[in-house]
Amino acid sequence: MNKDNRNIIIATGGTGGHTFPAISLAKDLKKNGYRPILTTDERGKKFIDGKFVEKIKLIDSSPINKKKLISFLKILFATIKSIIFIFKTQPKFIFGMGGYASFPVCFAGIILRVPFIIYENNLLMGKANRYLAPFAKKIFVSYKDIQGINIKHKEKVKVIGNILRESILNYSRISEAKQFNDLNLLVLGGSQAAKIFAEQLPDIFIALKKNNINFKVYQQCLDEQKIELQKIYDANKINCELFSFTFDVLKYYNLTNLVISRAGSSALAEFLNCRIPIISIPLASSSENHQLKNAQYFSEKGFSLLVEEKDIKNKLFNLLELIHKDKSMLKTIETNQKKHSDKNVFVIVNKEITKLFYEN
Repeated sequence: MNKDNRNIIIATGGTGGHTFPAISLAKDLKKNGYRPILTTDERGKKFIDGKFVEKIKLIDSSPINKKKLISFLKILFATIKSIIFIFKTQPKFIFGMGGYASFPVCFAGIILRVPFIIYENNLLMGKANRYLAPFAKKIFVSYKDIQGINIKHKEKVKVIGNILRESILNYSRISEAKQFNDLNLLVLGGSQAAKIFAEQLPDIFIALKKNNINFKVYQQCLDEQKIELQKIYDANKINCELFSFTFDVLKYYNLTNLVISRAGSSALAEFLNCRIPIISIPLASSSENHQLKNAQYFSEKGFSLLVEEKDIKNKLFNLLELIHKDKSMLKTIETNQKKHSDKNVFVIVNKEITKLFYEN
């Protein structure tokens, strides 16, 4: 092993679903003597704590959208910027966390012949990772049932589990909220928040209140929605706590026995490892409807319940009413969740990274 070069570029950006695993990976790599260097875009930058990385480089890219020429120019510029950065930092290899923000860095790796790993935690491999798969040294995936990987690349695939925060992997519930007779609902919309939840869920909660169902709501919303949402809940005497995006979401995990959430892969994996029953409402506009794939898989495994966005108004109330009457539904989900654990993810990752260092 070349012990003089322990630089690893972790290419990430975009939503918290891509960025949080990158931060967790960087923290673990640093603990094991490597020098993690992060590349990210403006969206991902606000989630990053620099104390776990040697350097942070801002590289803004673009998905392929309707303005294709502008998209290609942004990707080209990001690739050139990546080539210069890789040439300066001389990483041993690159770790691509998926999403369009990681693509130009990994593509630059192809040009400069720097080996790279790609990581996919969705149940459907994303476009960027599909383009990069033929050139990747390894393909790390969270679930063996992943779709979208060409069979000729199967020898590269390694199931590692979900890369999560250490606090999640070691989480144990402080209170016994899951034993409460009342529903304690946590509403999360991901790092971007879910505007539609603040627009449509109040009517559902008002209906629950009118039907004498006891519950409390802990709801994430956009800052500009807080005042109006609080007025609605106060007027209908709904017990609630509203909050914006927070890094300290664990305190809400301790207070809840059911979460209503989007179906981003990182969020679902957190709830799964924390043994919190889920009602997943996939983002209908997610790329290639990948959130629906995630939610369907979790539903089939018995890890969660599924309500599609178009069915919020006519199905969610009935489901919550049914859960209130039959709490065993939540117990069954928790029992199924206990069959899964990602506690060994960093053990597996470090073993694979050590192999790559010896090979290169």
